[in-house]
Amino acid sequence: MKIIKKITALSVIIGFLISCNKSDKADGYGNFEATEITISAENNGKLMQFDIEEGAILEIDQFIGYVDTLALYLKKEQLRVSKMVIGSKSKGVLSQINVLNAQLKTATTNKNRVENLINENAGTQKQLDDVLGEIDVIKNRIRSVEIQNAPVVNELKSTDIQIQQIQDQIAKSKIFNPINGTVLTKYAEPNEITTFGKPLYKIANLQTMQLRVYVSETQLPKIKIGQKVTVKIDDEDTMKSYDGVISWIASEAEFTPKIIQTKEERVALVYAVKVDVTNDGSLKIGMPAEMWIEKK
Repeated sequence: MKIIKKITALSVIIGFLISCNKSDKADGYGNFEATEITISAENNGKLMQFDIEEGAILEIDQFIGYVDTLALYLKKEQLRVSKMVIGSKSKGVLSQINVLNAQLKTATTNKNRVENLINENAGTQKQLDDVLGEIDVIKNRIRSVEIQNAPVVNELKSTDIQIQQIQDQIAKSKIFNPINGTVLTKYAEPNEITTFGKPLYKIANLQTMQLRVYVSETQLPKIKIGQKVTVKIDDEDTMKSYDGVISWIASEAEFTPKIIQTKEERVALVYAVKVDVTNDGSLKIGMPAEMWIEKK
């Protein structure tokens, strides 16, 4: 009889422990998210080529398509012709400057020669004054010609800048994918007219997902950045587990989001936490999950 009582008591204790284990709650609840990037057009025109589909996996710097650049190309050629015309106008002025520089060089040589003769008492001050006066005249003529040529030079510089701007617009008409990731949404189709800033597609790197969960103030001492945790998702009749690493902890508290189950928990302040989880293909954006901290 005593043995039966002991067995009954032991059964009650075991059942109690099992029920406690079943009622054990996760340390955090949340949803998976990823950094989504919306790629927009950087030029206006017809979308001549746009080779992507939703769900496609793209690599960084992969060529996607381009916007029509015919109008930009013709404008660039027009500017090049204008530059040639402006350059032909300045050739005459530049040749004058070259002649005057040659004269200045000869006059400077004569000045040095006269100074040497004066040092040897074989020259006069008048000869030196004449040479110095000739040098001043040549320098004044050079400055005058340069002033006359300034508008032409400035026009050439302005044309070069315009050509560089057109070249930059042509380069931006080519669409290159900026990151490794999966196409989530496609907003445009080939042959459509696009404008600067118009969204073309949305992409996100789904290889590593972030689970955003919320923990209470009492749980903060138990976690730290870089700590390994277990992440669980629903999988048919059981829970599927993943290894996760805490990558971010909020520095300020906020009100509990609706994901928290009970009313008492929703009125409390909590801290947001992000957990990085390697995606095996099963994890999706918005999928609910649980975070479990290893009990020591």
